[in-house]
Amino acid sequence: MQILKAIIFDVDGTLANTEEIHRQSFNQAFEEFNLSFFWSETDYARLLAISGGRERLYAFFKANRDNFKRDINLRDYARKVHTCKSEIYRQKLVAGHIGLRSGVRRLLSEAKQRDIKLAIATSSSTANVETLLINNLGKNALSDFEAIVTCDVVQDKKPSPAVYQFTLAEMGLEPEHCIAIEDTTNGNRAALAAGLKTVITTHDFTVDNDFEGASLVIDQLGEPDMPYKPAAGQIDNYSYVDVDLLQAIISNAAMNTGESWSEQPVSLAK
Repeated sequence: MQILKAIIFDVDGTLANTEEIHRQSFNQAFEEFNLSFFWSETDYARLLAISGGRERLYAFFKANRDNFKRDINLRDYARKVHTCKSEIYRQKLVAGHIGLRSGVRRLLSEAKQRDIKLAIATSSSTANVETLLINNLGKNALSDFEAIVTCDVVQDKKPSPAVYQFTLAEMGLEPEHCIAIEDTTNGNRAALAAGLKTVITTHDFTVDNDFEGASLVIDQLGEPDMPYKPAAGQIDNYSYVDVDLLQAIISNAAMNTGESWSEQPVSLAK
């Protein structure tokens, strides 16, 4: 039987429901730069098909090229707008606009108590991750994680498995002893491509994503008094995600939803 040795978390939408704060921050940055763009919730759900905020912004600007002067370097401009957006986002985190998702704090604590390693594999920046963790878990939060791998470390974005492969190498573990907790199609594909099993916690922006191959798809990690709602891969006798449930997934090689959600087309133009 395979033994669970590590849990690898995505960050945005997984550790915390940050995506709405990201959306608001993008729109505030547009205002700062006197741009007429506004990303609605529907727009942003589609744009999340592109991993990485800077990459998402650059692709959107390219699709709306007619809104910019011909001589402007869109890649550089997207970088400037994204830097502004990231500062706005971190200010919102520090102001306490976002907390951890249901069950996250409990699962982190239980994993530490049972000597299960913790890691982060994300397309977000190191500064964003550190701000979120410290603001929610305290100044020593970073030391709880064996590895924190961000876009500042691995540039290839999900669905590339690179960030997960790097994380596994940092921990010195094989994928069959680890499980990834994700929230998006690209995150699920990246983890699966790295040989990991996945648990998906959906939210408003990703509930209609394609999660084929995931072992469990639920609306949240849940709590003893707040059970998760399964969408696929329900495991008998469990109503919230704990170490024992993750161990059950790891030890059952045959567990696989084999189901597919319909993906929304990506429309980048305003």
